[in-house]
Amino acid sequence: MRKIDLTNFQVATSETARDINRRIMLNLIRRHQPISRADLARYSGLQRSTVSVIVDQLIKEKWVTEGASGHAPRGRKPRFLYLNRDRVGIIGINVRPAMTTIALADLDANFMAQESFSTASNPEQFIADLRTRLRNLIDTHPGIAYEGIGVSLPGRIDLASQKLVFAPNLGWRDVDLKTPLEEATGLPVELENAANACALAELWFGREGVRNLIAVTVSEGIGSGVILGGQLVRGSNGLAGEFGHITIVEEGIECRCGNRGCWEVYASNSAAVRYYVQATTSARSRMESRTPEASLSFDDILRLADQGDPKANEAIASMAHYLGVGIALLVTGLAPDVIVLVGEVTRFWGRIGPIIEQIVRRRNVTGAPTRIVPTDPAMQPRLRGTIALVLQKHFGAPEVA
Repeated sequence: MRKIDLTNFQVATSETARDINRRIMLNLIRRHQPISRADLARYSGLQRSTVSVIVDQLIKEKWVTEGASGHAPRGRKPRFLYLNRDRVGIIGINVRPAMTTIALADLDANFMAQESFSTASNPEQFIADLRTRLRNLIDTHPGIAYEGIGVSLPGRIDLASQKLVFAPNLGWRDVDLKTPLEEATGLPVELENAANACALAELWFGREGVRNLIAVTVSEGIGSGVILGGQLVRGSNGLAGEFGHITIVEEGIECRCGNRGCWEVYASNSAAVRYYVQATTSARSRMESRTPEASLSFDDILRLADQGDPKANEAIASMAHYLGVGIALLVTGLAPDVIVLVGEVTRFWGRIGPIIEQIVRRRNVTGAPTRIVPTDPAMQPRLRGTIALVLQKHFGAPEVA
């Protein structure tokens, strides 16, 4: 139960009740479709007249459509209700340092269109590229009622300013993406950290009934999205959850954030590349080249490991060890029901899973029964999370005291 904050509260009004009932109807239709008005009244406990008013409004707003008629022993045949997947769309944008993906999805996060392009290193150029591609996407699908745009970013968003304030792997600081994208499209834009987006994807499209969950994204860096009690943990300014920048090796390797010994320096894709280069390059060669790993990618390491390269497998094992070290901290400190690992490295779960679980068992002094599971990269959790960002504005519980 949440304590009422008497310095920042909103009293319940008739409008609040209507908003809550509307969201309940949307969620019931989403879960039980096809469903009749009578069944909605039975599930919700609301009067049939109230249900009809809400449903008629949802149909008018194109959120819901009526389909085939059902069978009734007598009286009028009920008309079944569905979410209007064919007419309502959400645009999702997943920004990563090398590549950005734009997608158009329906209300169940089924992607109807998708394209990728190189992420410009300059944020102004990136925004210009993105604005053009968004306008083209909208113009190409004129029959869609667009509800908004969700953006997943490899950094943290300040709640007050809605700016990207911290993205070391992009090299961007204090960037306003929201304003120019809203001006270009006329649509509301929701920005979120990639790990938070992945956590929301699990909450909305993944594991039913799980209320305490952490999504750990493993890519160029490491991010973590924390859901406790069914709520995304944001902290006082939206920057909560930066476990990738917690020191796990005192006076360790310098991180792009300016700290030393950060978790992501030892357990990210970049770390695996560094391990491989250190194992295969002579000391003299390393001295001659300041960035010997520049010619290799993490995909190269995965390919080499697939081919049986022992050094590549050792690099992935070292990465898995440090993933276990960090995950053990999360289990001990937060005791979630599930920790979901997101990233290309999950292709090797048969190899890295046992290493991670062994480290966690050894370091988990609380005995918390947390399950550690991989996601399927084909599910595109970052991109699906961007759809959840917009969806939760309509289907999630309203913000009240």
